[in-house]
Amino acid sequence: MNKKLFWSAIAKFSLGVVLVGALIFLPAGSLRFAAGWRLMAILFVPMFLAGLVMMAKNPSLLKSRLDAREKRSAQDRVVKLSGLMFLVGFVLAGLDFRFGWLKLPGWVSPAATVVFLFAYGLYAEVLRENTWLSRTIEVQEGQQVVDKGLYGIVRHPMYAVTLLLFLSMPLVLDSLIAFLPFLLYPAVIASRIKDEEKLLEEELAGYRDYQKKVRWRLIPFVW
Repeated sequence: MNKKLFWSAIAKFSLGVVLVGALIFLPAGSLRFAAGWRLMAILFVPMFLAGLVMMAKNPSLLKSRLDAREKRSAQDRVVKLSGLMFLVGFVLAGLDFRFGWLKLPGWVSPAATVVFLFAYGLYAEVLRENTWLSRTIEVQEGQQVVDKGLYGIVRHPMYAVTLLLFLSMPLVLDSLIAFLPFLLYPAVIASRIKDEEKLLEEELAGYRDYQKKVRWRLIPFVW
């Protein structure tokens, strides 16, 4: 086992738990925010298990997922906007719980939880299909075009899955108000995809042919 990679993953995971917990529960003013605990559980338990699997079977993929330093300025802006979206959304969810701004039907949070877990399963499948995935936009040595499975349906299945994941989060938190900043995400991810495809067209052999084969970028029959 790569001990350095292991402890780096544990440190980043722990920091994520603390930060998300603080953003949700401090504005809520209470640890009795049940929907907040629900999101923490479905977000971090599968993440921890997936990390263990990657550490055992594909540590290079785990390392690439931990490396989040964008080299392209356009992508750096996307990352910052996404971070702002999460910050505002989580804080609003906590405040919504504290002040009771808008009550949703009781079935919304459990239903959103099912959607979130389904999307998490799809996310795991994307990682299985494409071992070159990283959190930054780059073309790696020896990288090849993946055109099977979910990649045979849309060119960016990982981003399609994150649409389900992120748009379900505020509903898991039982907050319609928190859903509003997350509506920024489709525009943010569309910008990321356009810039990413410019790089792939220039540097990844066979990508232009793949674009002709798989027409849809994100959502079949839409875009």
